[in-house]
Amino acid sequence: MEQEHTYHYQTMRRAIEAIDAAESPLSLEDLARQMHMSPAHFQRVFSTWVGVSPKRYQQYLALGHAKTLLRERFTTLATADAVGLSGSGRLHDMFVRWEAMSPGDFAQGGAGLTISYGWFDTPFGPAIVMGTEKGICGIGFAEEHGDEAAFRDMARRWPKASYVEGRDMLASWVASAFDMDPNAQTPLYMIGAPFQIKVWEALLRVPSGHVTTYSEIATAIGNPKAVRAVGTAVGRNPIGYLIPCHRALRKSGDLGGYHWGLNTKRTILAYESARADA
Repeated sequence: MEQEHTYHYQTMRRAIEAIDAAESPLSLEDLARQMHMSPAHFQRVFSTWVGVSPKRYQQYLALGHAKTLLRERFTTLATADAVGLSGSGRLHDMFVRWEAMSPGDFAQGGAGLTISYGWFDTPFGPAIVMGTEKGICGIGFAEEHGDEAAFRDMARRWPKASYVEGRDMLASWVASAFDMDPNAQTPLYMIGAPFQIKVWEALLRVPSGHVTTYSEIATAIGNPKAVRAVGTAVGRNPIGYLIPCHRALRKSGDLGGYHWGLNTKRTILAYESARADA
């Protein structure tokens, strides 16, 4: 199954690059020819990965899609629970259990903590996944920066922890996280400062296919003037994709930053929007 994810993602990445480079929308035949596939085979692979046709997906990848999301799928966190939004997405169904490290333990930089890690193929390319016996504590995508840089990026967040290879321990959680095993659950272990934890908890309330803004998050956590600090906390989120920092946008509709690359952020937003509509 993981090899299939890699094949689909690499094909889709090349297709996305072709779509971005084109001056006008590409036809199914044009895209298939550039991927060295028949139109029928390319359509099957593309639809398996994202659930919609290449033509429809090009609309989600458009640079203005973030502004469309703000107009049509902006989530007011203060009312999300009341209207049931927090339970409407696949990701939220998994997040029935998460735990945060105590502030005192966090201040020790991971001293005494054993973190297992492993490499996995995901719908968004290779990812380093880290976790303790309590759950996943880190996910970093390597497509933009490479494997070694992604590992160093994650490990320096908890410099005093011990790191051991432990792919088997993480495999079932990863399968659940990326829909490879929809019957499993994904426990999360948030390792961060108290303010960061509050921001990440707010992000978990934004449903798949929806977005929010940094200022809305600041208001939701009871600190409306802390927009800049919220942006910093969003950027330091260690659990990429599962704590959905990619769903936080600027008020203007600009994507803002994304630790694992703006192309990855665009791809994830488009992927979630397409799956939500499909």
